[in-house]
Amino acid sequence: MDIRNIAIIAHVDHGKTTLVDQLLRSAGVLRRSELSVDRIMDSNDLERERGITILSKNTAVTYNDTRINIVDTPGHADFGGEVERILQMVDGVLLLVDAFEGCMPQTRFVLRKALELNKIPIVVVNKVDRPDARPYEVVDETLELFIELGASAEQLDFPIVYASARDGRSGMEPDELQDDMRPMFDTILSTIPAPEQDREAPLQILFSTIDYDEYVGKIGIGRIERGTAKRLQPITLCGGAQNRERLTKITRLYRFEGLQRIEVEQVEAGDIVCVAGVEDLNVGETACDPACIEPLPFVHIDEPTVSMLFSVNDSPFAGKEGKFVTSRNLRERLFNEVKTNVSMRVEETDSTDTFKVCGRGELHLSILIETMRREGYEFSVSKPRVILKRDEGGQISEPIEELTIDVPQEFVGAVMDKLGGRKAELTDMQSLGENSVRLKFLIPSRGLMGYRSELLTDTKGNGVMNHLFYGYAPYKGAIEERKTGSLINHETGQTSSYGLFYAQERGRMFVGAGVPVYEGQVVGECARAEDIVVNVCKKKHVTNMRASGSDEALRLTPATVFTLEQCLEFIADDELVELTPKSIRMRKKILSKELRMKQAARKGSEPQ
Repeated sequence: MDIRNIAIIAHVDHGKTTLVDQLLRSAGVLRRSELSVDRIMDSNDLERERGITILSKNTAVTYNDTRINIVDTPGHADFGGEVERILQMVDGVLLLVDAFEGCMPQTRFVLRKALELNKIPIVVVNKVDRPDARPYEVVDETLELFIELGASAEQLDFPIVYASARDGRSGMEPDELQDDMRPMFDTILSTIPAPEQDREAPLQILFSTIDYDEYVGKIGIGRIERGTAKRLQPITLCGGAQNRERLTKITRLYRFEGLQRIEVEQVEAGDIVCVAGVEDLNVGETACDPACIEPLPFVHIDEPTVSMLFSVNDSPFAGKEGKFVTSRNLRERLFNEVKTNVSMRVEETDSTDTFKVCGRGELHLSILIETMRREGYEFSVSKPRVILKRDEGGQISEPIEELTIDVPQEFVGAVMDKLGGRKAELTDMQSLGENSVRLKFLIPSRGLMGYRSELLTDTKGNGVMNHLFYGYAPYKGAIEERKTGSLINHETGQTSSYGLFYAQERGRMFVGAGVPVYEGQVVGECARAEDIVVNVCKKKHVTNMRASGSDEALRLTPATVFTLEQCLEFIADDELVELTPKSIRMRKKILSKELRMKQAARKGSEPQ
């Protein structure tokens, strides 16, 4: 059977997963129960809740006697490592571009990676049914981006398909769409080359992704570069980061059919295959015929830019809600993560209870944190910190992000004023119609931390920001961080309306009445630039005296409940976020007020 291997790449929220859904529906591979599910490829709970793709997904359809392997990739910059790996498995890409937004930061990132690997592109202009769509202008912008990124003459001769993935329509002109995806399938078959298929050569499979099944264990997913893979065939694993050789065998062999993995006896060169039974398999390794051991080079993955400390939970409430609470549990889980998550690094620290975890961004790390929390782990994390580099001359460099903000005209001044204090440099400013402006900045990664919530406040919820790693540049100097302090709880107990009523005069509260809290927990934000200890557990003393009007119901301001990302943005250097399966709390690293004061006194007496 003829084969095509393609990946769908795009900026976040441009419609990749919705497009894959429609391709599956159009090819008739979905079961009746799956037809009514939106974004069927976003299979885990976090992806459905957030509306983003976190892990790449494989699927396959048959069209005109041709087997088309399709990979849905993440669109967010923090998961760029997934995109880079997946491109190793395919011969061409569908570059999806929103018919209104046009080329965004992540569009540039994924296209650059595809062009560097000489993948054949097809441009899909999606959402042409939007009332504000500008498909022809977007095509011109896309062509300019191809030229800017140094595309070859062959890559510049890309075909264009217009689509409304949500409605399952596609066509070669924006105003002449068919009610199915046949124009897109036909373009794939005519543009994307079939992979080379040397079936008689010695076996060679490069594993780009690792999956896990509770019945068969670890599953390696990769493309057969040459030869034929057979069930129970002996193989030698080699290459990868560790570059070690060991003999093993393929116990089970699968191929993708729609959303299913179908067990088969053999798969030939050019196809994407799943191999089970190799327990110590790592991403980037090559499976070879033992008589011809030739590891394939693996794609370079961009280095992490942000680090956090993961520690065992030592709060007074430790162990009450989680299943996995020890340092051994935490260590095992983190080191297992880096076996499949190639963009992440985990390092030991001086303490056996603390591990340094490095990732591509705050979202990359927060997804890991949320996943572990849901799995039953209990731990605490520090404030995210960017990873600085020092060159041979001793000069410090820091990661810089390319920041794009779409905002109504009236809020441009507020955005530029705020970003100026965060060391951002304006590089471009474009009008997006009557009242909307697109601002582009280069800003230190440090300057972005905590800014998303400020942007929403400054623009009354109308600002949209996207950012992408740009590179390293000389250190830009100190950036003023949070201007407010924390309200810290005085004692362990349960919050009372009486205690909260008098504490809320100091700032906004993060907890409501009747909530268990402990000494040292951050229960609110102080209106002033200092930490203040408050007693939210204080109860009114019972007396036989009553005063007219003073015993009426106390009016409490509703508590502000932070998400995980907001907690990570809020905490100061001397604070932690405590994570359990049921709770997210902020706290001081040192819970005791007396010990915090002693440490502050020691620091004050040290020579500067």
